[in-house]
Amino acid sequence: MTTTAVRTGNLEVPGGATIHHELRGRGPLLVLHAAPMTSDAFAAAADLFAADHTVLTSDPRGLGASTVDDRDRDVSPELRAEDMIRLLEHVDAGPAVLFGSSGGAVSALALATARPDLVSTVIAHEPPLAQLLPDRDRILAATDRMIETYLAGDRLGYWNQVLDVAGIVMPPEVVEHVFGGPLDDRGAADERYAAVHMDRPTTCWKPDLHALRTVADRLVIGIGEDSAGQLCDRAARALASHLGIDPTLFPGDHIGFAEDPAAFVARLSAVLEAGKQPR
Repeated sequence: MTTTAVRTGNLEVPGGATIHHELRGRGPLLVLHAAPMTSDAFAAAADLFAADHTVLTSDPRGLGASTVDDRDRDVSPELRAEDMIRLLEHVDAGPAVLFGSSGGAVSALALATARPDLVSTVIAHEPPLAQLLPDRDRILAATDRMIETYLAGDRLGYWNQVLDVAGIVMPPEVVEHVFGGPLDDRGAADERYAAVHMDRPTTCWKPDLHALRTVADRLVIGIGEDSAGQLCDRAARALASHLGIDPTLFPGDHIGFAEDPAAFVARLSAVLEAGKQPR
């Protein structure tokens, strides 16, 4: 539950979209961003960080309270990065520390490549960069099958395939409980948009390693302590190896920031204190 005063806004961006965003606290700018998760996932962590930061969270275009006119258009990491660039310019409180997780980590890497002047530190937590893995063809083919399964109306089958590709093991009864229940209209629209128009562009994205090496001194590659062997663990380690960076472990798994916000905030604060402070 959010306990800190929240200032909300909706920014119009090109492509017929608006980006809903929230600001908390005062101090250096810290951005918490995920995709396809919305700002709700960061509410508890944002409250904690707001004690000494201005914390910016947002809903990716087409999800949550953010809108998009064309819901049949794929959303690339570059497009999400462009939205974030406009949001950072609108807030005008940077340069920012940018924490991106999952698809949000891919967006953060795209932003760091395009506009490094807007960020002082980028923490890319578990980006699903299949293109960096030796079994990329298998993963991308499986991603195509996931989308086909979803479009055929088999939601539970889709989620089982997502977990299989991600390397995440969950008991069948837990999968059914978490993913098999009915959705309201907003939830159904968000799930379809993410499954059909966000999954593949994110997983297929190939980072510009040369450009990222030029900003490697401000990059942190994050991995969940409990994610060993999962797709995002392997992809994050591959990226760190390409960039000559030692990966940094964070509490929990792929969504540790939501499951134990206090532990996540403590670890990220320690990482920043250790030398990745805003410049």
